[in-house]
Amino acid sequence: MKIYTRTGDDGQTSLFGGGRIAKHHPRVSAYGEVDELNAAIGVAVATEPTAFESELLTGIQRDLFAIGGQLASPNPAKVAKALQKAEISEDRILEMERAIDRAESELPTLRHFILPGGCPKGSFLHYARTVCRRAERAVVSLSEIETVPDIILQYLNRLSDLLFTLARLANRRQDVTEHTW
Repeated sequence: MKIYTRTGDDGQTSLFGGGRIAKHHPRVSAYGEVDELNAAIGVAVATEPTAFESELLTGIQRDLFAIGGQLASPNPAKVAKALQKAEISEDRILEMERAIDRAESELPTLRHFILPGGCPKGSFLHYARTVCRRAERAVVSLSEIETVPDIILQYLNRLSDLLFTLARLANRRQDVTEHTW
């Protein structure tokens, strides 16, 4: 199978389960932003120290593929069997909350806004957080015109909190001072 199909040359794309829509449709924007988020997290994972929360972040990347699959499926009943692999549970959100709590136990209490940046790992995690917020906005926009499972919005909201906290923790462990605004 070739990577190029030429079927999108007219500005349309195929959906999971059938059908075609314009590449500027809010559905495509939503799963495209989630895809970019996944890539941004991939950059953070690949940045030294690579062992820092790599298992947690790689699991999140797998979740984001699942979320993208759900967002690319306007008729989930039609592809229900295939989407079983793409199910996101409340347990995944609870796991992120536990990770946030663990990280916060190592961090000083936040009393001011901080400027994103720091060590490369922390900087890329801050960047991933902003991409996560953009993805969340795109999914919210889609949810205003199409049905989107609530768990996806909850997941993205919690993920941005986790990425922020992990950015702070990465900087702390590298002895990089946070700069306040």
